[in-house]
Amino acid sequence: MRHRALVLALLLLVSTAAFAQLSGDPAVGLTTDFRNWLTANGYGSYNFQRSEIAGGSYGGRTSAGQAVVNQPVIFIHGNSDSALGYNSAETGWTSSIQYFKSQGYTSAELYATTWGPANALLASNQYHSKDNLTRIRAFIQAVKAYTGATKVDIVTHSMGVTLARKAIIGGSAYDSSAGGNYSLGAALTSSVDTFVGIAGANRGLVACYNTGPTTPTCSDINGLYPGYLIGITGPYDVSSILVDMNSVSHREGSFVYTIWSSVDEVIGYGTIVYGTSTCRIPGQNGEKTFSTVPYGHIGSKDQTAYYQLRMVKNHVTN
Repeated sequence: MRHRALVLALLLLVSTAAFAQLSGDPAVGLTTDFRNWLTANGYGSYNFQRSEIAGGSYGGRTSAGQAVVNQPVIFIHGNSDSALGYNSAETGWTSSIQYFKSQGYTSAELYATTWGPANALLASNQYHSKDNLTRIRAFIQAVKAYTGATKVDIVTHSMGVTLARKAIIGGSAYDSSAGGNYSLGAALTSSVDTFVGIAGANRGLVACYNTGPTTPTCSDINGLYPGYLIGITGPYDVSSILVDMNSVSHREGSFVYTIWSSVDEVIGYGTIVYGTSTCRIPGQNGEKTFSTVPYGHIGSKDQTAYYQLRMVKNHVTN
């Protein structure tokens, strides 16, 4: 019992440290102005605030009249992570938000919410579900409407890359746990200026090849299953949602960039899936790559805020 209490205390300490630099920022948990707007405009049921999770959300005007000068940036985290992170492995977007703020952005221009349970023990249960996709899509639409922006920028990480891609692409989808076939609606491509995908498994995850489509995350319908080869032919049975997303290039926004590392310990195998980096998005405009630590799966997000900003602001990769 004493050991358990110590572990919980240490986890709380790390969780607090993950976004300690943002303590006192009224945008942690969403500002009052943004929360009121969400409720008044039909988004209250989505619980974008996620107050039950430490660092569950970020963003909003600190006053009703605050100007939005920079194009709003929406950050979409990866599997088991949260908006601002809660431990050393799930660090959220604290580093990026801090850097963007140091370069002149305000909370009225920076947004993040948590999708999923933010629990590493439940990571294998997460997939491109109807709930996750409609939630992310609604958040994009809400931020755009709230800020009055013509377009937004979207920066994504890990499973958040493919979730955000499908949320933007829209169209038909399938989720057996939510009644089967459904439609997300028309594409949001015209609403997105720059899309940045960091360490995504756009062609599937090799770990799923090794296990087969045995978990929701590795599903061959709406997971990250990369399919299999028969001899030198294939791949066969690649996840249907990945096939759909990759069938037409450049639907994520006007500019599409990726950031990835060949030493990514989660993507693994140098990020190669059937001869191509799974982190690349078909039709992308450019990429920033790394091949050494600290640019692993988390480092490729937390250590690259400079490049993220350059991509969304200047449409360059250096």
